[in-house]
Amino acid sequence: MKIGQVARAAGVSIDTVRFYERRGILPAPARRPSGYRVFTPAAVERIRTARALQDLGLTLDEIIDALHAHDQGDATCESERWRLEAVVERLDAKIAELQRARQAAIRALDDCQNGRCRLTAAAINDPGPRRP
Repeated sequence: MKIGQVARAAGVSIDTVRFYERRGILPAPARRPSGYRVFTPAAVERIRTARALQDLGLTLDEIIDALHAHDQGDATCESERWRLEAVVERLDAKIAELQRARQAAIRALDDCQNGRCRLTAAAINDPGPRRP
């Protein structure tokens, strides 16, 4: 398969296929004498797998490590579960951060509704007394 065919079949751009090849998600494909890359159908499945792992929240480096563990035949649910646990921990931390930001925005909105808007020029230029 040519790179465009792989990209279309996997639902990504040609640049994504090239990027995945550079990063090691895809093994280097064979090349024709003309220099064109020749991919196997397995490349499409590998890209789909990488995208599915990305949708779960794994980082690109985590995806590369997981795929390499799979390639070496070392990957089992037990040996790879920690990757998903790390994703859940990151998501929990992000949710907590977003909840804090939401509460701060609600307080600012309450201030605004009570005549103490933090977004006006006066509030920005004169933030009020500073604490020692």
